[in-house]
Amino acid sequence: MKIGELAKRSGCSVQTIRYYEREGLLSSAARSEGNFRLYDKQAEERLMLVKRCRSLDLTLVEVKQLLTLTQEPDSACDEVNQIVDQHILRVEDRIAELQDLRSQLIGLRAHCAENRTIEQCGIIRGLKAEGR
Repeated sequence: MKIGELAKRSGCSVQTIRYYEREGLLSSAARSEGNFRLYDKQAEERLMLVKRCRSLDLTLVEVKQLLTLTQEPDSACDEVNQIVDQHILRVEDRIAELQDLRSQLIGLRAHCAENRTIEQCGIIRGLKAEGR
């Protein structure tokens, strides 16, 4: 299949597929006589795995590691577990950072009542004070 059909079937853009090829997540496609990229079912399956990994916010490095591990299907999955465990820790850190951000925003919002001018706005004053 050509890249346009692969894009349609996978829900990825043509640019994304080309990017994944450049990054080594997908093998360079064979070319037709007309120089069109040609993909097979295996390439589609690999692309769908990459897409799923990216939807879980795995980094390109992590995705590459996972793809490398899939080349040895009889190996123990300890490394896969380690990759996912490390990712979970990063997600937990980000959640904590976002909760802190939320608290800061709620605190800022509490500085401003309704019907004030910009000059009187407690949020603007709070933002300016944070910069000092």
